[in-house]
Amino acid sequence: MGLRSKVPRVKVTLQEIRERTYKPVDAWWTVLLVDPLAARLVRLVAPYRWITPNVLTLIASIFGFGAAACFATGERWALVAGGILFHISFVVDCMDGKIARLNGTGTMFGQWLDFVLDRVRVFFIALALFGGQYVQTENVAWLWLMAVAVFLDLFRYLNSAQMTKVRASMRDQIAAYRLPVAPRADSGADMGEPGDEMPAPAPAAAGGGSLKNRIGATLRRNRIRTHLFSGIEYEMFVFIVGPITGLIFGVTIAAGAALLAFEMFLIYKLLRACQQFPGKLAAAKAAHEEQETERVPSSV
Repeated sequence: MGLRSKVPRVKVTLQEIRERTYKPVDAWWTVLLVDPLAARLVRLVAPYRWITPNVLTLIASIFGFGAAACFATGERWALVAGGILFHISFVVDCMDGKIARLNGTGTMFGQWLDFVLDRVRVFFIALALFGGQYVQTENVAWLWLMAVAVFLDLFRYLNSAQMTKVRASMRDQIAAYRLPVAPRADSGADMGEPGDEMPAPAPAAAGGGSLKNRIGATLRRNRIRTHLFSGIEYEMFVFIVGPITGLIFGVTIAAGAALLAFEMFLIYKLLRACQQFPGKLAAAKAAHEEQETERVPSSV
């Protein structure tokens, strides 16, 4: 029975993997440098049901700690090897979500395990990378840079989780006033999502619309989100580009500045959404009361 469970099943096609596992939009590093390889690896391992998302999460951690071991030496060749191992770790880490969606094998515990091991892995890799440089140079600036790098990584993920929670709360409060009624034939307007900072842009005119809209549309057509420097790009630059190029200090500073700039923009957008929320909530409440009045038969 155990042997039969390990017999591979029929392989899925790359197209099926793309359709069922790719996110509609994703980080440009993932879209361009990870998905093409991860999809092909998923095609190889997907038929083996014993290769679960949790197994892949653990494998990604092993590669990650291998990268940390290389970084800790501080040697030039080891920095390059560490950067390559970190990228492999990220590819395998992306595979676990694809396998979960493809085979329906994802679990709530697996989501927790993936998140926690990601954060633990990044912490020890940062400790090894910057600590290794400190041992090589005895320059305390590397320790300060390590503290900043770890703080920014944690800030990004904690901030993202909290912003998601706030937006979900606003959506839920407005959704509570929506009645499950069929849309009227004369109403084709899109009410939008609660918490949106502004209405969805109108379709571009024949002239092509603004440069910003054209760039955004081009990025979305290629599955690239307009948030061009997120936690993913930050980690990839700090732990891959910096070590491979040998410009660890400068790349880390530049990546941190870019991450902060995009985070401040997201915070500004959240502020706008929160400022608009009371008006949207009041409008939803008024529409709800009007619909309730129409549903109650008027007395003669």
